[in-house]
Amino acid sequence: MEILARAGGLEWSRLHALNWQALAATLAPPVDYLPVSSLARTLHTPPRDLASTLSWREWSARHRVMLSITGVAAMAIAALLALLATRNRRLAAGEAALQQALARQRALLSATPYPIFEVDADGLVLDSWAPTVRTTAIAPEQLVGKRIPEALPKAAAQTILQALREAAQHGQVHNAEFSLPTPQGERWFALSAGLIGTSAGPQRFAVLVRHITAERESRRWMDIAASVFTHAGEGVLITGPDSRILAANRAFARILGYPDDTELVGRYTHQLHFDYLGGETVEDVRKSLRQHGTWLGELRGQRACGERYAATLNVNVARNEAGEVTHHVAILTDITQLKTQQRQLEHIAYHDALTGLPNRALLADRLQQAMTAATRRDERVAVVYIDLDGFKAINDRHGHNRGDALLIAVAHRMRDVLRQGDTLARIGGDEFVAVLTDLRSGQDCSPLLERLLAAASEPVPSTGGELRVSASLGVTFYPQDQPIDADQLVRQADQALYQAKLAGKNRCHIYDASHDQAARSRHENLEEIRRALAAGQFVLHYQPKVNLRTGQVIGVEALIRWQHPQRGLLAPELFLPVIENHPLAVELGEWVIDAALRQAALWRHSGLELPISVNVSADHLQQPDFLARLRAALQAHPTLGRGALEIEVLETIALADLEHVAGLMRECADIGVNFALDDFGTGYSSLLYLKHLPAETLKIDQSFVRHLLDDADNLPILECVLTLARGFGRTAVAEGVETVAQGAVLLQLGCEFGQGYGIARPMPAAELPDWIAGWRPPEAWQTATRVARDHQPLLMGDLEHRAWIRAIEAWLRGTRSAPPTVSAHAGRFGTWLGGEGRELYDRSPAFRAIQGLHQQMHDLADELMRLHTQGHSQEALGRIAELYALHERMCGQFGGLVMSLHDGDADPNASAVHRPQMSGTRLRQTRH
Repeated sequence: MEILARAGGLEWSRLHALNWQALAATLAPPVDYLPVSSLARTLHTPPRDLASTLSWREWSARHRVMLSITGVAAMAIAALLALLATRNRRLAAGEAALQQALARQRALLSATPYPIFEVDADGLVLDSWAPTVRTTAIAPEQLVGKRIPEALPKAAAQTILQALREAAQHGQVHNAEFSLPTPQGERWFALSAGLIGTSAGPQRFAVLVRHITAERESRRWMDIAASVFTHAGEGVLITGPDSRILAANRAFARILGYPDDTELVGRYTHQLHFDYLGGETVEDVRKSLRQHGTWLGELRGQRACGERYAATLNVNVARNEAGEVTHHVAILTDITQLKTQQRQLEHIAYHDALTGLPNRALLADRLQQAMTAATRRDERVAVVYIDLDGFKAINDRHGHNRGDALLIAVAHRMRDVLRQGDTLARIGGDEFVAVLTDLRSGQDCSPLLERLLAAASEPVPSTGGELRVSASLGVTFYPQDQPIDADQLVRQADQALYQAKLAGKNRCHIYDASHDQAARSRHENLEEIRRALAAGQFVLHYQPKVNLRTGQVIGVEALIRWQHPQRGLLAPELFLPVIENHPLAVELGEWVIDAALRQAALWRHSGLELPISVNVSADHLQQPDFLARLRAALQAHPTLGRGALEIEVLETIALADLEHVAGLMRECADIGVNFALDDFGTGYSSLLYLKHLPAETLKIDQSFVRHLLDDADNLPILECVLTLARGFGRTAVAEGVETVAQGAVLLQLGCEFGQGYGIARPMPAAELPDWIAGWRPPEAWQTATRVARDHQPLLMGDLEHRAWIRAIEAWLRGTRSAPPTVSAHAGRFGTWLGGEGRELYDRSPAFRAIQGLHQQMHDLADELMRLHTQGHSQEALGRIAELYALHERMCGQFGGLVMSLHDGDADPNASAVHRPQMSGTRLRQTRH
């Protein structure tokens, strides 16, 4: 074969010549053959025993055919050998190519970190290839020789077999996912399969398996992130390093007023709708991002529809591993509604509800600013205390409505005669305070004072004729020879007003301390109080503070009394005003604290633990040694725990130095002494003070509680105070709870704690334990529940109409000078019925019943008033019970209105946010 292989490598012509030469050499006789032949003939040896008859030439001619055939055969053999050699070369080249392909496949398999299986159509694993490093929970070598349905769980096996069937049909299949249980938990895999070969033999498949548990988890979180991005309430914006917008969600577009987020993509951030950037420029923002990687500020602008918006914007820089900026991510939070509510709340907190003038809180702020500016500019400030002469008589004779109208008109007239930089505030009733600024001397304010007197005395047109009042003015100035604070200035102006009243009213009096008779009288009173303190004539009485619903006594307030030898037991208002801003007030305050702690220790020794609250004046609290003396007093009673003492203060304690007072309160809290803001809502109820002063309790002034059932205007005030308390995380305690009905309404508003004569009067310490043992809250308080905010118009309707019917009865009896308004559309409840109430509950039968009863009440009231004006007062009074009955029937429908929501009678298009959430009987249960 080797010779044939070599022969196959020669060219055909050369092979042909060589073959004929070899054949001729084979057939030719040897060179030495003739002598032998001759000898044979001589000896007659066969075959030469016969005489030769043929020569070579003759022989070759005789066997020419045979020779030709032999030659052709040799040539054929040579050709065959050449063909075999060519084929062998091709086989060698193919084998080399195959080896290269196998090497490439081995390289590819080595680069693949996933196991590969060879599987037949029945799911039998014929072979496997596994990477060096195990990357899946599958052990390939354990599956070889097994059928997939036998080796794997049913669900996984079904997925794999289905994938094989699809591969058989389509040639390949990708990413068929299945899971397998492992000791580490469920693990997920993705399968890709391809059909091996296309012959008619049994089908075989190459199956690659990838471990995708982490990939699925990553994909799930990516889906979550995408969903959060799309559905987030906050706007999200992503830009490139050049501030070109790459993506934005719907909320971002909505906040800025764009119809769709696609309109933002491709824009640059400086093209967006905003005109305020936290007081900074775009370049300032970019500088902050370069230096700090973040920026936070407020954004304000105007939407495409013209609507104004406000938002907070937080921009952060995203960088790659090399520290290069790749994106900017901005979070936008819409605070438009919050800003609106804040402005409304601030207006309520800083302005009088009736006149719209600044209240005490705003007055304190304006006065403090004016004093600071006057000191800096070397100018003077005038504080004018104004009281309207004769207003009470007009109010009693003509009624509250006309009295309120008179107040509003006079207040606006006085405001209009002042300059732009001046302030006029209403501080209660018919009392006002004006702050006049930019005065070079005291005489500069004389024209303004004359204009105030003239404006107050102008007649005010009213139904039935003109109404007229005058004004008395008390004036003081700042600065003075001695240091003085804002509260003292107001008090001086009040004392000057008193002198103006004594002098005949409708005039102005300038405060002069050196000639003030009251000062001399005060000195005498101070000496008497000093002697009383030394003689031990002061005692403490204790008024309980309770949980109105459960009856739990949560503490007591210590109230000072003077056991006067001649005048008997004196209330604090008869002597405490005398020692205001006097060192004696500090001495008396120290005695109160010591006496309260002694009593708390005695109660604790007897098994009764009650926190005691004491009232501390601003002067006392701001004494340099207050904290040290308080700590010493607590150390004198080591059995008392934290929280045994609570200090009640007015907001005005922070008028001079907010930070100092707040710090002092925090230091007191560190030694276990809590704070409460007393008479909240009547003083300088500043949101700033409420935010910074760490008081745990707000005590609602009794004036709002005492007249709660007689004046429905107190209801929104109480709502605001309670909202502030909840918003700042404070506990609200209502003072002045005198009736069961007042307590029930407070509970409906969400006020759980109270004190007042309706619970207990202040009592000596010895009587308190027996009172606690026998105290039980009224059943109406125990069953009362808080009214949802959307139900408060119903509560308003109840209170408003109670007061309205009592006013009608008083007018019919002649104890009221003017009749109340009888229009069904007047008042808050009437407005609600025709507006928001109709939108929410128009389809409710209970609401229609309320509308009808409400109209009947007002029709009956109008009829009763006509009877009275016609001289039939007794007949009208005889029918007043009908009015009360209609009121009771209307209130009885309130529960039905609520229940109608649950029965599906209310407007289905009404917003779910506004639907009441309380049971239908709560209002009826708590009305007394």
